[in-house]
Amino acid sequence: MQLGLFVVVVFLSSMDLTGSSKVVKGKRQRRISTELSQGCARGCDLCSEFNGCLRCSPKLFILLERNDIRQIGICLPSCPLGYFGLRNTDMNKCIKCKIENCESCFSRNFCTKCKEGLYLHKGRCYVTCPEGYSAANGTMECSSPAQCEMSEWGPWGPCSKKRKLCGFKKGNEDRTRRILQAPSGDVSLCPATTEVRRCTVQKSQCPEGKRKKKEEQGKQDNANGNRNQKDTKDAKSGTKKRKSKQREAAVLTTSASPAQ
Repeated sequence: MQLGLFVVVVFLSSMDLTGSSKVVKGKRQRRISTELSQGCARGCDLCSEFNGCLRCSPKLFILLERNDIRQIGICLPSCPLGYFGLRNTDMNKCIKCKIENCESCFSRNFCTKCKEGLYLHKGRCYVTCPEGYSAANGTMECSSPAQCEMSEWGPWGPCSKKRKLCGFKKGNEDRTRRILQAPSGDVSLCPATTEVRRCTVQKSQCPEGKRKKKEEQGKQDNANGNRNQKDTKDAKSGTKKRKSKQREAAVLTTSASPAQ
């Protein structure tokens, strides 16, 4: 009798536990089903009670905002300051700019607008423009020195070397241009006004070199002529001396002969 009563009690207890587990499971299922709410915000196609919007309508961007340990998704027609829009086939997203002090960016690492009081230069933000650059037309964007207004290049000058135009084969030639307008009137920000390049010409003797050579040749010829004249004079003088000696010898011979 006691054994029968024990079996009945155990059976009824197991029935209660089974029923309670079914109730708990049913409550859990209802809780999970209520997380995917049917009353999503406007522009949101799929949302969660815990994480907000999970998928936005086409052409809208989803922005994830942190709330304590949760991220809440919201749908926007365009991304706010500090973010840029990245369009994908699955879903458009707002991505935060990774550049310091950037208010608006084109990509993670290229800023298009800095925070107030900062200068923009090549996608980065600076307190002042880098060396060699200045703010363009009163804006907060640093302009390149190449934006100086320059005249056209003049023609190339003659090929020269050490200020000479002849007597060499390889030299240099240059050309110049003028600065028409400089940013803030500072011409040091503008590019060079002179350009030099190597040049090659057919080597020719300089006119002064030819004249000098002729003068030296003339001097040499004069020296040779003077030497020849001297030699001629000396030869003539020797001949005269020999003849004079011969006459003197003949006279002495005639004087020394006995009278008949």
